[in-house]
Amino acid sequence: MTTHFVQGNDPALRDREAQRLIEELVGDEDRTFAFEDHVIPGRRRASAEEDVEPAGDADGASLDLPVFTAVTNALQSPPFMTAHRVVAVRDIGNLTTDQAKWLAAWIEEGSDTTRLVLVAGSGRTPPSLDKAVKAHAKVVGPDSEQTAGVLGASLREAGIKLSSDAATRVSEHLGEDAGRVPEFVEVLHSTYGAGVTLDVDDVQAYLGEAGTAGRYDLANAIDRGDVATALVVLDRLLTATSTREPKPLHPLQVISTLVYHYQRLLRLDDPSIVTKEQAAEALGLRSAGGARFPLEASKRLGSSGLREAMQLLARAELDLRGYGGLDERTVMDVLVARLAAVSRRHRPVARSRR
Repeated sequence: MTTHFVQGNDPALRDREAQRLIEELVGDEDRTFAFEDHVIPGRRRASAEEDVEPAGDADGASLDLPVFTAVTNALQSPPFMTAHRVVAVRDIGNLTTDQAKWLAAWIEEGSDTTRLVLVAGSGRTPPSLDKAVKAHAKVVGPDSEQTAGVLGASLREAGIKLSSDAATRVSEHLGEDAGRVPEFVEVLHSTYGAGVTLDVDDVQAYLGEAGTAGRYDLANAIDRGDVATALVVLDRLLTATSTREPKPLHPLQVISTLVYHYQRLLRLDDPSIVTKEQAAEALGLRSAGGARFPLEASKRLGSSGLREAMQLLARAELDLRGYGGLDERTVMDVLVARLAAVSRRHRPVARSRR
């Protein structure tokens, strides 16, 4: 296969897969002569005051940009002192329309002596290139981007086992920052070697800072009425970063997420909606399986609980905009604790057996 496309949402895992593929394609050839690596830079947007010509596609001018000129030269030149050449082009979402069309045409023709490795980035793959990739390229990516899945695969590769408590501790601590897992396991391997079974105390010192959390984790903890866990997740959302989340969330972003969550529950606050199939239709979901938890949460809170939650969110948003005297972090801590308390009050009380 002349062209390979490396995809994935986690930059660290995606780059790791790209590196594995490049090493496989280069093989025994001298990497100095056999491999070229190019990153497509993002296009700067001119402000209203600037009189800057856009780095666009007029008259094919974008094909003359230095980085892409180097790409075209590499793809059109025969390999030097090696049997074949490997050319990596990263952040292909930054390609202009003309650049993408040029690469698409090259992919369709193929080459006997050059291997092209396209690596996704934050931007969207241009349509012409996407079409050529689907028709003529081999698409690869991480087997899993979930922390637990990456942890299991990395441990098997390293020949290390974790106790169930240790595995749970690692997954909870790293959260959604799955890209840190391979390096973490490599540290364990260099420290303990293969063929060992490690417990919580063995891995604790190597965990580092807590990883990011998913926004849904906050809503789930609140729905359970688990104040302590909800506050921990909130702290991660407001402070932790990762390759996937390069910047912490702003408090208003967290509130926006929670408003969306409760708005979905409000849509299910209808006596005519009693089955998960009906809930899925109301939420616009394809599968009824994903509607069970929001339906249960909506019925559990009821109209009064949902009304109270929305009032708390409205008050918190006003406080964040300067109507209250509390700092942003205190506003968010109080909001999350109160929302979890609302959920806890509306949970059924377990009956004791006599």
